Amino acid sequence: MDTTDFWNLIDDARVRVTDPADAEAVVERASALLATRPRDEIAAAQQLLWDLMAASYRAPLWAAAYTVNGGCSDDGFDYFRGWLIAQGREVFERVVADPDTLAELPEIRAAAAEREEVECERMLAVAWEAHRAATGENLPGGSFSIRYPALDPDWDFDFDDAERVAARLPKLAVLYA
Repeated sequence: MDTTDFWNLIDDARVRVTDPADAEAVVERASALLATRPRDEIAAAQQLLWDLMAASYRAPLWAAAYTVNGGCSDDGFDYFRGWLIAQGREVFERVVADPDTLAELPEIRAAAAEREEVECERMLAVAWEAHRAATGENLPGGSFSIRYPALDPDWDFDFDDAERVAARLPKLAVLYA
């Protein structure tokens, strides 16, 4: 399994659920699809997931998640990125490149109207669930590693500073005003 296979798995899961905006349903379907694959592919999916988590570990995205969710701890940022992965490759790559584009997503607009949090902790366990379903066992220890990059020091400010966030994420600032 490689990155393209992983994204194809997510996209396949998204088309097989009633509501692709339901990240939990996407994860459930992706886990079921992944469970049909060989053990080594399931384990590889775990590493690929964490590679995507590292690729999306960016201060501008964290500021966007903070804005969307009305605050965002370390764990909350992980869960937000889990939700983002469940949206598929196109959305993930667009939002990681420009977090302000979150404001264009119907799911974010709906969440903003209701002031609902956007997260999917379960995505972080998609390969664990698949492996347990396929083998009855946990993923072997050492199945993945993660190395987060340093955060951009230009974004090292309090994300409660609405003026600074609005200057950098204007669409989200308007949506969450």
